[in-house]
Amino acid sequence: MTARKICFGLALAMGVSSISSGLLAQAASAQDLASRGDQLQVKQKQEARKPAATANALASVAPVGSNVGPETKSVRKPATAKGPYYVDFRARTAATYGHAFVWYGKTSEKAVEVAGLHPAGDVLPYVLGHLMWVPSETGASYGDLDVQYLTASYRVYLNEDDAKKVFAFIKDIQAHSPLWNAETYNCTAFIGRIATFMGLKVPFHLQVPEDYVNNLKSLNGGRQTAQLSVEQ
Repeated sequence: MTARKICFGLALAMGVSSISSGLLAQAASAQDLASRGDQLQVKQKQEARKPAATANALASVAPVGSNVGPETKSVRKPATAKGPYYVDFRARTAATYGHAFVWYGKTSEKAVEVAGLHPAGDVLPYVLGHLMWVPSETGASYGDLDVQYLTASYRVYLNEDDAKKVFAFIKDIQAHSPLWNAETYNCTAFIGRIATFMGLKVPFHLQVPEDYVNNLKSLNGGRQTAQLSVEQ
């Protein structure tokens, strides 16, 4: 990327700053729609499991003479030990305010998979993305695999069963995120959907990537493990 291209991109981005306040309202709306879509997936899975849950409840009724009370039920204990899989929420430097993305994979393997939302193309789509929706890409971008560009990292470990579900969710939103917008649905909003699915608390997405990842870690007390709900 040449200095001339960068100057052109920054100048055009500054020229459209007067309309950014309108996009903020749009951002909240889009975030709400994405969140509702993710919640609907969980609800549908929960509804599908109700018959099985009822059968299990009937089968688990304590026999006569048992000391187990009628309200006794199994509760999934929170994960404390680190599982063999992970999702690493990361931020790196870029020509402007940086980029947020995730690494995910198995701790015993050197190979990692990368997912992150960014404009498809060079400077022009990035600049236009401050005005309108532009085509996106959801794989690795330049610098995502280079440690020297890293500015923040928050790694959360998963057991094998939960990792399969989380990794499938990541691939699903990669396949269904064809557009990017700087203020509505950007890189931090994208990784925030992954964190929400994992049961983590997430900050508002309109932050520079480094601050977003650090605040994500802070909001969750730096916890290093995650466990999905039984409904998922």
